[in-house]
Amino acid sequence: MQRQSIPLPLLLLAVLILTALIPSRSLAAEVLVVADSQLRPAMEIISGIRKSLGGSLRAISPDEAKRGLAEIVKRERARVVVALGKEALAEALALPTGIPVIFDMVVTPPVITRPNTTGFYLATPVREYTDLIRKHLRSIRQVTVVGSRDQLSLLGRGDAAANTVRDTSEFVETMRRMDDADAILLLPDTALLTTAALNEAYLMSFRKGIPLLGISEHNVKEGALVALVVDMVNVGKLIGAAAAKSLKGIDIGQFPPSPPRKFDIYLNTATARRMKIDIPDEMVRMAKRVYP
Repeated sequence: MQRQSIPLPLLLLAVLILTALIPSRSLAAEVLVVADSQLRPAMEIISGIRKSLGGSLRAISPDEAKRGLAEIVKRERARVVVALGKEALAEALALPTGIPVIFDMVVTPPVITRPNTTGFYLATPVREYTDLIRKHLRSIRQVTVVGSRDQLSLLGRGDAAANTVRDTSEFVETMRRMDDADAILLLPDTALLTTAALNEAYLMSFRKGIPLLGISEHNVKEGALVALVVDMVNVGKLIGAAAAKSLKGIDIGQFPPSPPRKFDIYLNTATARRMKIDIPDEMVRMAKRVYP
């Protein structure tokens, strides 16, 4: 009796079905990133991680993590978890301490007692501003920093004078009586920098001819003279390098949370003209974006 051969299309179909049914480890990732990857900053950080990691990576959303991060880590055989944002960090901190956790996309580092944990934060140290001013904006002789005690302690003062404020009303009152500063640097405290408080700050800045040094591109668009904004891709590279160390067995918990190291410059030349501040061409060329 002649043996019948199975038609090739049916054979391929059977192979595909079997492949789908057999669990695959091809999706396993050494590094698991918990982040809202629809957000541009998260996308840029993940891009930077890939550039410096040298290992496999998978990203999941905070909602997925809430449904069982420990189980996902186990299934993926992930050896490092990267948490981007407060929600992601809250889920990651509940993991067994044998899993290293690296965090970012928080403005300032939270108090963390969990071992095997480190990270980076988004607030720009004061010295980055004072160094930029000293090098390029020499008509500004004295920068005055306005912020909470905790943020001044974390971000330093550089060569700047400092005004400590506790709440929004103190912030606004301090801005109202400030007449002799050459520039005012705002620190990234959302409890102080409400929309109403910032509107007051812009108004007083233009009324007194004292430029504001902002914390975001939006601040510059609204009238601040300059802002140093974190380069998110570079942050991702730092995270990737830290994750690579952890994969080699280095205890990342020995490294304290640290600030970013590379920044994009945003300028408002209309504000500079109005306040008679000369911005050198070199600084304009350095800027990522210039608002007229």
